[in-house]
Amino acid sequence: MTSVGRLPWPGLWLMLALLMVGAVYLLAGLGPRADVVLPLRATRLAGMVVLGVAIAVATVLFQTVSRNRILTPQIMGVDALYILLQTGLVLVLGPVGFATLPVAGKFTLELVVMVLAALALFGTLLGRGSQDVARMILTGVILGILLRSLANLIARLMDPNAFAVVQAESVVSLTRLDAGLLPFAAAVTGLAAGLAVWLAPRLDVAALGRETAVALGLRHDGLVMLALALVAVLVAVATALVGPLTFLGLIVVALARPLAGSARHLPLLITASVLAVLMLVAGQLVFERVLRLQSALPAVLEGAGGVAFLWLLLKGRIR
Repeated sequence: MTSVGRLPWPGLWLMLALLMVGAVYLLAGLGPRADVVLPLRATRLAGMVVLGVAIAVATVLFQTVSRNRILTPQIMGVDALYILLQTGLVLVLGPVGFATLPVAGKFTLELVVMVLAALALFGTLLGRGSQDVARMILTGVILGILLRSLANLIARLMDPNAFAVVQAESVVSLTRLDAGLLPFAAAVTGLAAGLAVWLAPRLDVAALGRETAVALGLRHDGLVMLALALVAVLVAVATALVGPLTFLGLIVVALARPLAGSARHLPLLITASVLAVLMLVAGQLVFERVLRLQSALPAVLEGAGGVAFLWLLLKGRIR
């Protein structure tokens, strides 16, 4: 384990940086309308914490289960299912009916559908054991393409106003976080992340490979199913909150591995989570207060994630 300035791992420096950036994000430039601005900023900051933790933990778990460092759980087609859900709701209810949907009810529907779909995929394709993970990933990729194509076909049948609503809902936005959803989303994310931390020693053994893990007495297949269930819940929460973010997890986990100073999962989970939140808060601070481009941060993160994916692929850093 490395140390920086007598700290056990650089993740502590990241925590300090996050506290400082978070304080600046909340308090800088409040002005005379602090009673209105501060709650809005606090809501957005809390949402970025939930989002960062969910994506980071889900990506670490998924890469451990798949034994592949260039994969993110979003390739399983969850983002495509989310877009299809928005398209179907707009088609059935119309733009006005869609706009009048209760936020909590819509969030719950999206969460339940995405979790059930992911669990159905995992349970069906891993019925013969966790050695079928590669087949499951390939099936998820194909289903994602199919769902996205179906959503595009439905969108082409819509009138321009309905299509504009679908486009707006399909784009990631950190500004549409709803304060009423955060307590439930935070509770689900906290529970899932806590279970991941509890599983960290078992994940260390699972990372050695199925044969080695089984020889050491680990119930490998059961652990894989539990880890994938946590992945399904975390990805569904993150996607239902702000929309599909494909490559953020890949960036933070790739950066967190050297910063964690250990191959163990506990420091990796913590470092990746703190780094994800720090990246979101610092980026949003720059885009809101300096560049005045509130909606551009997700696009930049996705572009950087695509570059990181290609770099890891060309470097051959898969396992």
